[in-house]
Amino acid sequence: MVKVKIVTDSTADMSAEELEEYGVTMVPLSITIDGETFLDKVDMFPEEFITRMKSASDLPKSSQPPAGKFVEVYEELAKDGSEIISIHMTGGMSGTVRSAESAATMTEAKVTVFDSKFISKALSFQVIEAAKMAASGKSTAEIIKRLEEIRRNSTLYIAIDTLENLVKGGRIGKAAGFIGSLLNIKPIARLEDGVLNQALKARSQSQIVKLLLKQFMEDTKGKEILGVGIAHVNGQELANKLKQAIIDNSGFQNVEVVFTTPVISTHAGPGAVGFMYYSK
Repeated sequence: MVKVKIVTDSTADMSAEELEEYGVTMVPLSITIDGETFLDKVDMFPEEFITRMKSASDLPKSSQPPAGKFVEVYEELAKDGSEIISIHMTGGMSGTVRSAESAATMTEAKVTVFDSKFISKALSFQVIEAAKMAASGKSTAEIIKRLEEIRRNSTLYIAIDTLENLVKGGRIGKAAGFIGSLLNIKPIARLEDGVLNQALKARSQSQIVKLLLKQFMEDTKGKEILGVGIAHVNGQELANKLKQAIIDNSGFQNVEVVFTTPVISTHAGPGAVGFMYYSK
């Protein structure tokens, strides 16, 4: 039986403990602040990054891992004859998946690259399921089929406190259409087919929670909830309010809240909260 190993990138918002528990290899993106370059979640971590970002003269810039780094990782993992599934953040917001695809053509290792079409915990839903299936002896084809199913049934909303970072970073997609009329309004975007688009508008934290809870309850009605994750950029208060609302109204207890990676933070901006879930 051929063993399958799982690779992802640092935007999956998985802790070092989770990566070790599931046997996942993480390839970090990089972040450049005032001329200094750091590896995401390797030598730059969320809380420190927010402090650095506030005092930076320009918006920090993120970069995908070079293809050569992926080649190095793939060849090391394939030494024992293993196949590799490399699952990455949406190609609609980063060149990471393209870099991985390029690397896959440069090595004799058998690598299947998969565009998750998501980021953060919604990416980790796929990575963790793939790792569990790989550990149980499932084939690459079986795992990819399941990843496609999770991708189809996943939802990601992001409540944005300030549009400045998204606009400067060029990551706002069609959501740019609602920039002009946002005085005192907090936009809520949805990640659709890998790109952020306008979804909802709110004027307060309580309204954000109310709107997101309503969408969640409608989307999961009559379905089995399989995963819920909340990621924030120094927005713990709103994240906790949303978590409690989900638990109180759905009964689903396993709602994980994380301070998201520096790469996501630089584009989402301070105060942003991402809300992700999948069901069947």
